Amino acid sequence: MTAKIALAADHAGFEEKEKIKKTLDEIGVEYDDLGTNSEESVDYPDYARKVAEAVSRGEYEQGLLVCGSGTGMAITANKVRGVRAAVAWNEEIARLARQHNNANVLAIGARTTPEEEIPKIIKSWFAADFEGGRHQRRVEKIDDAAND
Repeated sequence: MTAKIALAADHAGFEEKEKIKKTLDEIGVEYDDLGTNSEESVDYPDYARKVAEAVSRGEYEQGLLVCGSGTGMAITANKVRGVRAAVAWNEEIARLARQHNNANVLAIGARTTPEEEIPKIIKSWFAADFEGGRHQRRVEKIDDAAND
């Protein structure tokens, strides 16, 4: 598994975030909930930055974000150096993002992902590890792009 992760959502992902906590508990992944704490409208970039910056600083090994589509959160998180956020809509995408891209932030779309798939996506993500090898040089190129 992994060390403690940072978890956050916007208003669109709040309800699903609360359900995700049960899946994380079930598979033994510890988390800190960085918000939001209701369905009251908030700006998703604020929560994506909280998680991404904490991952970038090394406070957490990974992050998990939930918004309406996952896309806005991932775009924001990927602006932070050292973060490789991936939107996963099925188990295979989650697994490959970890194995091939060494993704360290998972973004899920609460409005676009079938509810029954979300626990499977999370389990697949946390069961997978970066494979290194030929993928390492590619991940280094991704990281280099952020430094340009």
